[in-house]
Amino acid sequence: MPKPRTQGRIWLASQSPRRQELLHQIGIGFDTLLPADAAEAHALEELEAMLGREAPASYVQRVTALKAGSALARMKARGLEARPVLCADTTVALGRDIFGKPESDAHAVEMLTRLAGRTHRVLTAVCIVSARRQRAALSVSTVAIAPMTPAQIRAYVASGEPRGKAGAYAIQGRMAAWVATIRGSHSGIMGLPLHETATLLRDFGIAAPNLDTPA
Repeated sequence: MPKPRTQGRIWLASQSPRRQELLHQIGIGFDTLLPADAAEAHALEELEAMLGREAPASYVQRVTALKAGSALARMKARGLEARPVLCADTTVALGRDIFGKPESDAHAVEMLTRLAGRTHRVLTAVCIVSARRQRAALSVSTVAIAPMTPAQIRAYVASGEPRGKAGAYAIQGRMAAWVATIRGSHSGIMGLPLHETATLLRDFGIAAPNLDTPA
C-alpha cells in the first residue's frame, strides 16, 4: 500500500536562497537548520575536504550525506522537533576536475576562463535523513557555456554574482546569457533538483502540496 502523505514541515540544512525558493515553488514547508556559531560552521566546511583524486559524483554524494548527518545531530542536540532533514550540495565538474565555490574574484576568473567555450557537468546530490532512515539521489546535468572574452569574464565577476556559487556562476542570473545549452535538470543546476527531491519526500510520506493531493 502507498504510504499516507502529510503536509508536515521539514528541516532544511541550507541557507541557500535558491534552495529555499525551489522548495517554496512546490509548496514544501520548512525551517532552516543552520550552524549555531563559527565553530559549527567551520566543522561543516571541513566536511567538504576532498579525499585524494575523488570522482565528482562520489565526492558530492559523500559530502552531502555527511552534512545531512551533521544536521540531524544538531537537531537532536538542540532538542528540536523530530522531522526529516533535507540537505543538498552542488559541484561543477570539468572532466574529473571539481569546481567548488571560488575563493576570490581571481579564482572565479580562473574557473570561468576554463569553463567558457566548453561543456561541463553540474552534479547536485540530495539527501534526506530522519532517526530511522536515509534516502539519497543524484542529479547530473550538462551545461555548455558559450565562448567569453577575458573582458566579459572580468565584467561578470565584477558583478559579484559568482561569489558563493559552485563553478563561479548562477544559471538563473546574468550568466544565463552565456549558457548555450543545458541537458538535464534546470532546478538541479540551480542547486535542488525538484523531481528527485519530491520523489524522496514522498518516500518519507511528505506531500508537495503544489504537486500532490494528500491521501
